[in-house]
Amino acid sequence: MSIGMRPDTRPDTRPPERHTPSINRRQVLAGTATLAAGLVVTAGCSSGSSSGAAEGTGGARPGSSAPDSSGPRAQSGGSGADLVALSAVPVGGGVSAQDAAGRPLVVAQPKEGTIVAFSAICTHMGCTVAPQGGEFKCPCHGSVYALATGDNVSGPAPRPLAKVAVKVVKDKVVEA
Repeated sequence: MSIGMRPDTRPDTRPPERHTPSINRRQVLAGTATLAAGLVVTAGCSSGSSSGAAEGTGGARPGSSAPDSSGPRAQSGGSGADLVALSAVPVGGGVSAQDAAGRPLVVAQPKEGTIVAFSAICTHMGCTVAPQGGEFKCPCHGSVYALATGDNVSGPAPRPLAKVAVKVVKDKVVEA
């Protein structure tokens, strides 16, 4: 045997040890919070619809409608929260808004001085409808609703949009 050589020079045939990553408490809590937030967001998508499937052409899902540009909801002189400034609602058209709980709405002025509001949740599969021209249209499957009444005029929607009681107080459309 030569100097410096060990008597057993056979290669090690044992499988290499595998390192299993560990997760600490902080990572578990962060992951749980992220999951919970995701479930809260998707909970709005499941109201009577198929929440798992994408609805089509990139249309907005329930609860994803952006609030109008009038800023945070503040109490007006009326009994409900401000939805939108009256001047922002075009005669013969409508705008998207949110109620005090953050649910998407559409507010319309079919003729001067007549203000109506409806839930923006399509009665077909729960997508968020939007004002387009003189109608409310669902970007997912093409349902179309009448601006003045919320009645479905074409597409697969089985029912009209749910009416929301509103009134005008100090040049603001508010929940009644």
